[in-house]
Amino acid sequence: MNHLQNSKTRLPSIDILRGIVILLMLVDHVRERFFLHAQVLDPMDIHVTNPDLYFTRLSAHFCAPIFVFLTGLSAWLYENPANGTKRSAQSFLLKRGLFLILIEMTLVNFSWFGDYQTLYLQVIWAIGVSMMVLALMIALPRYMIGIIGVSIVAGHNLLSPIEFAPNEIGYVVWTILHDRGYLVTDAVVNVKASYPVLPWIGVILCGYAVGPLFSGTVSALARKNILLQCGTALLAGLVIFRGLNLYGETLAWSPQATALLTVMDFLNFTKYPPSLDFILLTLGVGAFVLAFLESNSLRVMEPVRVLGSAPMFFYIMHLYVLLISSVFAQWLFGANQHYGNSQTPYFGFYHVWQIWLFAMFLSVLLYPLCKWFSAYKRKTKISWVKYF
Repeated sequence: MNHLQNSKTRLPSIDILRGIVILLMLVDHVRERFFLHAQVLDPMDIHVTNPDLYFTRLSAHFCAPIFVFLTGLSAWLYENPANGTKRSAQSFLLKRGLFLILIEMTLVNFSWFGDYQTLYLQVIWAIGVSMMVLALMIALPRYMIGIIGVSIVAGHNLLSPIEFAPNEIGYVVWTILHDRGYLVTDAVVNVKASYPVLPWIGVILCGYAVGPLFSGTVSALARKNILLQCGTALLAGLVIFRGLNLYGETLAWSPQATALLTVMDFLNFTKYPPSLDFILLTLGVGAFVLAFLESNSLRVMEPVRVLGSAPMFFYIMHLYVLLISSVFAQWLFGANQHYGNSQTPYFGFYHVWQIWLFAMFLSVLLYPLCKWFSAYKRKTKISWVKYF
């Protein structure tokens, strides 16, 4: 969720890709709010999850990796504006990282439950911490930042056997870095680290390292070709590592009773923390989408670009719209969830297609607000508004 790029030199393809994953995120959050009778655990159990719900959840896997990668990329673009002299992004990254952590602990956490019984450190927290780490490393040569980023992304699966019990020294640090879990329990407010940050630090460093590919010195055609090559390499690596169950995923796959179930098992990757295979899939597909956006007319995608140009504003707004919608729907219709033997005290949808339809409605509803805020952000002199 970022606005590091200079508004006069923003690349439409980046904002459009960010807008696409914002819409996928919206679908997933509608699912979490209005499909409570069929919550999808992580990893997804292919034997109890219907394909439509499975692939709806799978589509949301693209959100965090692409957002974090584009955050690193945008940091490099901020440092190297096409129409100005080189500047440092360190101060902005540090301040905005702290700002995101504060937002996670206040506005975002409250929007999920309407209370503070448990403080969940989720994706905004992970992005904030990653930005601060990038700020501390930004003085290093870019190639070294890239090497560190790739090493973290490719190598963190080797750390999976390392575990700490809650009463052991190192538990808190390791829970924040690699193993999700509770940091504080049996307190007035419990704290859970839901997004281990180490792999996301690797992703943001990789995004920063590829920044020059999106500079004004690289033609759109050359950038497209490089993106296609990178996407092919990432997905080829996925096919090899995953296909042979060699490395990169703690959950081995195996042939299932049907071809569809086999595909679902193959694509069932660990997200917390994101495995190497998880990142190969999401960033590989993301590279292909960016390549497509480089060579095609973008006018039809203008509304998506607008959403992508105000991501943090959209993020906070959609969470509170969902909170208000769920409260209003339950007041108006009451609890209606009966799904097999499951029942919840909430109003919800019965079918996955209703999740997608309601998400489409909300995207149309939020578009004018995002368009207004995007224009306001470009014109205002208020510095803190830029953080949204």
